Amino acid sequence: MNLAGRTSRVPSWQLTLGAALLGLGFLVAAQLASEGPRVRYTSQERSPLVETATVLQAQQEQLKAQILDRRGRIGATEQADAGSAAVVRELNAQLLDARIAAGLIPLTGTGMVIQLDDSLQPVAPDANQSDYLVGARDVRTVVEELWSAGAEAVAVNEERITPSTAIIDVGPSILVNSAYLAPPYQITALGPKDLYARLSASPGFVDLIRARAQTYGIRVSFAEPESVNLPAFAGTVTLRYAHPEPSPSAVPAAAPSASAGG
Repeated sequence: MNLAGRTSRVPSWQLTLGAALLGLGFLVAAQLASEGPRVRYTSQERSPLVETATVLQAQQEQLKAQILDRRGRIGATEQADAGSAAVVRELNAQLLDARIAAGLIPLTGTGMVIQLDDSLQPVAPDANQSDYLVGARDVRTVVEELWSAGAEAVAVNEERITPSTAIIDVGPSILVNSAYLAPPYQITALGPKDLYARLSASPGFVDLIRARAQTYGIRVSFAEPESVNLPAFAGTVTLRYAHPEPSPSAVPAAAPSASAGG
């Protein structure tokens, strides 16, 4: 029997099955061939990737720490700024008080006005004519009594009284600050509502009225308006012939001298 005859005797389904198995074998081989390099690639690159992730994680932790540090510094700066603002407000308040005390700020508020004017009585034959005129001493006495009664600010004929103000006689007028003033002299004082009552109870003011008004006829009048206005001091506050006394605490203590040894 020849080969062709044997071949013809093989069923067709066996041929089909063989071809299918052969094709399946090729597919499995191809699949294995394609997965082999991928598995080898993953195992080879795993260690560098882990190292990279570790480095990135460390950098992230550093950045988080820097962020927390910056936030802490910002908070501290904000608190420092708040403290500085409080210090500035306190310094501004102290500066305002100093400017008010120096008379550099105009003021308005409750107070009173006292007017002193020369006497209209005839001068007695044996008297001094100047006794019948308002002098610097009279004005100074009223100003001092107003301060003692609680006045916070005083002006004479719109001249603000300051710690450096001098009130002196210059001929028939008086000199206040650098202004020559003539009578009548209006002394305006800003203070509590009962300033007039306090002034009236002052022994020094009572003595002034008794000595000058009742004896020589010096005219004294009072007014209590709803509010009084005091102008600011218009002169200079620079001292020419004086300087501040150094504080004792600012002077360094002398070092103790060493005793001589024998």
